[in-house]
Amino acid sequence: MADIMIRKRKRMRDKDVKALAEQIEDTCGVPVFVPADGVDMAESSDYGLIFVKGDILGLVKDDKPFLTIRGVLKYRPTKRYVTVDMGAVAFVTNGADVMGPGITEADPDIAEGDLVWIRDMKNGAPLAIGVALRSGADLAAKQSGKAVKTIHFVGDRLWKTGE
Repeated sequence: MADIMIRKRKRMRDKDVKALAEQIEDTCGVPVFVPADGVDMAESSDYGLIFVKGDILGLVKDDKPFLTIRGVLKYRPTKRYVTVDMGAVAFVTNGADVMGPGITEADPDIAEGDLVWIRDMKNGAPLAIGVALRSGADLAAKQSGKAVKTIHFVGDRLWKTGE
């Protein structure tokens, strides 16, 4: 599998870094990077990428910034999570979308279209990043059908770029 194609990488100005960090902090509930960390923005074929100290720790999809799986591992967000049962883990880590019956818990503040991170119920380990297709209450209700569209998962091209 080929690495992800990265283009137009450039260093962000301090005031832009602060604004971006505040957006991600509001979304995820934890403080993230600061301007002194040296933050770069780049483009890829699928979404914008946020480099912090040379590591890809964030992404921008549809003008919404969020953490990558490596960013989730580093900063440990407390919001925008969807927890899946252990039977769904093998599927989600292979890039499958999250189905309603596999969800055990979800942040009630999630709105349809929000970027979310998916974790397993045993360890709370991040498995994937996706777009919620339902609200948090609807996700927790375990209705059948697709609930979260996966856009980045452990083992994909973006994950392997960081190795």
